[in-house]
Amino acid sequence: MVFLKKCLFGLLSVLIMFGCVQQNQKNMPLFDTVNVVDNLVIDENSVPIFPKKAALTTDTARRFSIELPKRCEVDWNNQRVVSVVPEEKVETVRLGVGDALPELKVDDYEFKDLTVKQALDKLLMGTDIAVIEDEPLYEKITGSISSGALADAVELMTKMGRVYYSYDASNGELHLKHRAKWLIKMPQNETIIMALLDAMHGADMRNLLVNWQDKTVVFEGNYQTEREVVKIISDIAGKKYMIAWDIDVYRVYPRTDNPIVWMNLLPAFGNKNVKMSIPGVVGRTLVVGPEINTKTLQEFLGQQANVVLISQGTFAIPNGWQSRFDIGQCGKEERLETDLIIGATGTYGDYGGRDKIDAKIVLRTSNGELSSFNVPSSVGDNYVIVGIPTHSFVTTPETLVSPFAELVVFMSPRIISIMDGATGHDDSTEELIGDALRDFLNE
Repeated sequence: MVFLKKCLFGLLSVLIMFGCVQQNQKNMPLFDTVNVVDNLVIDENSVPIFPKKAALTTDTARRFSIELPKRCEVDWNNQRVVSVVPEEKVETVRLGVGDALPELKVDDYEFKDLTVKQALDKLLMGTDIAVIEDEPLYEKITGSISSGALADAVELMTKMGRVYYSYDASNGELHLKHRAKWLIKMPQNETIIMALLDAMHGADMRNLLVNWQDKTVVFEGNYQTEREVVKIISDIAGKKYMIAWDIDVYRVYPRTDNPIVWMNLLPAFGNKNVKMSIPGVVGRTLVVGPEINTKTLQEFLGQQANVVLISQGTFAIPNGWQSRFDIGQCGKEERLETDLIIGATGTYGDYGGRDKIDAKIVLRTSNGELSSFNVPSSVGDNYVIVGIPTHSFVTTPETLVSPFAELVVFMSPRIISIMDGATGHDDSTEELIGDALRDFLNE
């Protein structure tokens, strides 16, 4: 009897435990998903884990530029075909020259096949001034100096060796090195500043520090750098004119399976407003009158196609120089045409007995020259470059871009006259229109 009770009690316990297990199983989900990424368990409560990035400037910080709003915006409603700015002296000052040298006199002195330090050591023998090379200087000099001021002698000898000196009076040390820093006091006109900066960039100067508030530029370099900058400033100072171009770049999508009919420009605007047609290897440049501007051109294109502005900006060159406009730098976003560069060389002046802008416009990508146009035009004319297929910039075998989509470039040249302040043109924002413009062009 006792054994039977024990059996019944054991059976009852088993049934109770089985019931608890079934209840627990009902409360549990049927299955659970576990995500494993790189040996890490990831669930909804996990903190995101990112791979370590290299110590490089972020893309958006790298693209930051105070110049871009000045280069990449055009106020078409207030464009001035001819403007007059006063001539301003561009001053270059070397930084870090230290203290003034003592007012000592030196005797006649000859030196032969010596480094600058060796020659100066002999010159300064008997004084408390020590000559220190801040970097190895190996170039040797030969020459002679006449008796005179110590400062003049040191200046001559360092120039002969293509080195720069700075004097520390408190320690009596004359320091020598190959490189130096300069500050350029720029003109007030921002268009001229842009031209100077572009010219210096063209001379492969990348370490330019521009302060747009006080209109100064600081750069560092050696004697060759200094000579390049002096030449650039001298050349620009000798120019009477600068030429600037304001640019709009469009991608045009025809609404039908037909290309843009450019011949319709003639009945739309009249023959007198389309003055020249210049073919290139690819595309064609139309020289048009002021009636065809960004607004009227977009209205014309809008009748046949969808028009998207992909880049806009301005650039300037001294008369007879060359410069360029980078589509990607002023692009609204990354596009197929980002690689395109519009280069220009221009001269304003006598052209067969008439004052004209004689320009060469070149379209270039990283693969080479796409097309070029020689464009003589009068002040007030505009250029419309048409017929450049968008497929020229497609790098894949297939694309969703219509074969009739094309690039259209609108360019409006401007003349900036740099006048002597004594002529009475003292307003840097002066605009010449009407009779005043005609009188100016006839001078």
